[in-house]
Amino acid sequence: MKRTILERLTLGAFALMVLSACANDQQSSKGADALPSHLPSAPLQVLPPSTGSADQAEAEVRGQSDQLSATELAERPTTDAVDNSWLDSTAIATDIPRRVLAAYAGASLRVTQTYPQCQLGWNTIAGLGAVETLHGTYQGANTDESGLVRPKIYGPALDGSPGFMAIEDTDDGALDGDKEWDRAVGPLQFIPSTWDYIGQDGNGDGVKDPHHIDDAALAAAVYLCQGQRDVTTDEGWQRGILSYNRSIAYTHHVATYTEEYRQATLSGPEAAE
Repeated sequence: MKRTILERLTLGAFALMVLSACANDQQSSKGADALPSHLPSAPLQVLPPSTGSADQAEAEVRGQSDQLSATELAERPTTDAVDNSWLDSTAIATDIPRRVLAAYAGASLRVTQTYPQCQLGWNTIAGLGAVETLHGTYQGANTDESGLVRPKIYGPALDGSPGFMAIEDTDDGALDGDKEWDRAVGPLQFIPSTWDYIGQDGNGDGVKDPHHIDDAALAAAVYLCQGQRDVTTDEGWQRGILSYNRSIAYTHHVATYTEEYRQATLSGPEAAE
C-alpha cells in the first residue's frame, strides 16, 4: 500500500500543482454552481483519536461562553490534541512525515469542535497535502519540528501564460516574494488574497503563516468546512474539493489519496488489496 501511494504521488502531484495554484482565489464564487459530471464519491472520513487531556480541556471550554470557548481553542496548538501513539503508527503506515501528519490530524480534530457538522477527516486534508506539495516536500523542502516548511514553497507566477491565470500582485510580495504577480504559497498552496481571509493560527503563536504546517492545515480544514458544509456527503465533499481547485482530475486525485490513506491505516482483512 505504501509504495502504491508514493508512486501515484510522484506521477500526480507535480502535474496538478500548477492547476491548484490557479484555483484558490475563486472558491467563494463557485459554491452555488451545478456540479460537474464524473466526480468521485466522497471517501469515508476518518477522525483521529484525541488525547485524554485534550478531551478534558475541550469539556472545560464547552462549559464556558461561546466567545471564551473560541478564544481558548485559538490559543491551543492543534497538535496538542493528537494521540502520540496513533501518530507513530499512522506515520509509518502512510509514509507521511510525522510532524506533517500531526498538523493534519490536529486540524481535523479542531474543526470537529468549530464546525461540528463538517466531520472532516484527517485523510482528506492529507489527500490535499499530497497533491499540493507532496506533504511539504516539493523540490526538497522539509518540515522542521516547529512546523515551519523550509525552504518555503512557492508556486509559479500567475502571469497569464499558458496554463495559468493572470492574478496581479495583491500582497506587495509579503507572502510570495513577488511584487508583480501572485503565487500560491506554502505546503497547502494558498494564493495571498485567499490567505488574507481564510488564514489560521494553528500553533497558537499569534501569527497566521501559510508556510507553517499547523496554520496551513487548519486553514485548509476551515476552508473545506465553511458554509455549513458536510463532507461526509458526496455533494459536500465534492464542493469542498472543487472550491480548492475546480478540476475534475484534481478531485479524483485527492479522492484516491484520501481513500488510500484510510486503507493504509486499516488492520486485518480489510487492508488487503
